[in-house]
Amino acid sequence: MVREPSHVKASLFVTCIVDQFYPAVGESTVRVLRRLGVDVNFPSGQTCCGQPAFNSGFWADAKPVARRVLKMLRGDRYVVVPSGSCASMIHAFYPELFHDEPGSLAEARALAPRVFELSEFIVDVLGVTDIASYGESTGVPDLRKVTYHEACHLRRELGVTTQPRTLITSAPGVELVEAQESDVCCGFGGSFSVRYPDISGAMLQDKIEQLRETGAERFVSCDSGCIMHIAGGMERQKVDVRPMHIAELLDEYLDQE
Repeated sequence: MVREPSHVKASLFVTCIVDQFYPAVGESTVRVLRRLGVDVNFPSGQTCCGQPAFNSGFWADAKPVARRVLKMLRGDRYVVVPSGSCASMIHAFYPELFHDEPGSLAEARALAPRVFELSEFIVDVLGVTDIASYGESTGVPDLRKVTYHEACHLRRELGVTTQPRTLITSAPGVELVEAQESDVCCGFGGSFSVRYPDISGAMLQDKIEQLRETGAERFVSCDSGCIMHIAGGMERQKVDVRPMHIAELLDEYLDQE
């Protein structure tokens, strides 16, 4: 079924991990947005949002990086970020970072309402709650069990909890199997996993066991950092659960032009 264009304009802000390790996630994000009728562009010259430096306490180093992002994203387009942590950095923490710079603070506050994580944007801005209605009917696909891991920033700073689940369960042939403590941190936390490897490893082990207990074939998350951390542990332990970013899951069930 071909839907009319939504006439919504958005800029894609791709995170460092997507750019360096998971470019397919960025490509899937663009295809999904365009399939949903969004006029999406990709501002050139993108860099890190400044989150690693900010989280490590190096605010003076984070500021010039964040100022570049503010300048790059000026305008009236929505900004879609396929990462709960980076979306929360721009949306929630830029005003904190620039609390002592009136000019940049005003820009950060003006930008924040236009910034959305991908699933949040699809459900809350585009109003899409049934992804199956945007694809072609090609019969009933084989049933696949999928489990979901909530990224910390997605829930805590952005309050996004139901939107990813709404999209996952609307995909044809998908059965969502909830994992125990799906909202508990996987232990990555960026530099946390480097500074506290023993604690991070114990948290990761709990997460792997909980995801494995669901019997799901795939685990889905909205943040590539979580995916990288969990998938690495699963690969080392030969756990046969395929990791997927939600953009890739949605892309799989939409016709690609």
